[in-house]
Amino acid sequence: MRALVGVDGWPVGRVAVAVLDASGPLGGRGPVDEPFPLASVTKPLTALACLIAVEEGAIELDGPAGPPGSTVRHLLAHASGLAPEKPTPVAAPGTRRIYSNAGFDLLGTHVEAATGIGFADYLAQAVSRPLGLTGTGLTGSPAAGGHSTVTDLSRVAAELLTPALLHPDTAAAARSVQFPGLSGVLPGYGRQERNDWGLGLEIRDGKSPHWTGAGNSPATFGHFGRSGTFLWVDPTAGLACVALTDRDFGDWAVAAWPALADAILAEYAG
Repeated sequence: MRALVGVDGWPVGRVAVAVLDASGPLGGRGPVDEPFPLASVTKPLTALACLIAVEEGAIELDGPAGPPGSTVRHLLAHASGLAPEKPTPVAAPGTRRIYSNAGFDLLGTHVEAATGIGFADYLAQAVSRPLGLTGTGLTGSPAAGGHSTVTDLSRVAAELLTPALLHPDTAAAARSVQFPGLSGVLPGYGRQERNDWGLGLEIRDGKSPHWTGAGNSPATFGHFGRSGTFLWVDPTAGLACVALTDRDFGDWAVAAWPALADAILAEYAG
């Protein structure tokens, strides 16, 4: 747990962190059972719920959703052409990677219409209960209105690392590049000529700068949130890490998060 001790020096009030591999937790630090607001780390949870709705036949991954010409796949991959905060098209679907909270809110509405169940309730039924997430809930936007604990998100990370709830083919699609070659802005890190995303999951690939470590493989995927939260899975290293804090993302995180990732890889990989 030497790597995790480093979070004690982060300039935050409270921080909880955990690292795991396919066999289970390897270490944790801080109040791992305390709920924190997730901000955009809500999106992987929303994506899981949408993918389960696809597997159940309630919605279709390539069925229409969002602006004309857009599909569920486009919305999950931030390729629908919607503006960041408004359900207004600013580009044709599949032509630009525009990170859109509005698109994820539309996904919630789409699942509600298809299932007749409020999205927060569907998320609880489809994701939280099967994975045993007792400290997780959605009290706002499907894009950023979730809360959870490190213990719960570690279970989500374990599902993403070694899928059991999702069919392996669905999980593989989620962490594979959708609409390859699209450029766009990675929030907090500027324009990326190849701003690769899967289905609700950001894929590291060759992005620079990035919030994961220099040692993380290009296959690393996950998400971070403005509330100072992140979840990453490195399938090449066979490791995952979750961190929740009470300080918004900023320059402190740009320095601290990659350093933690590299320390984790040095201690636990191989």
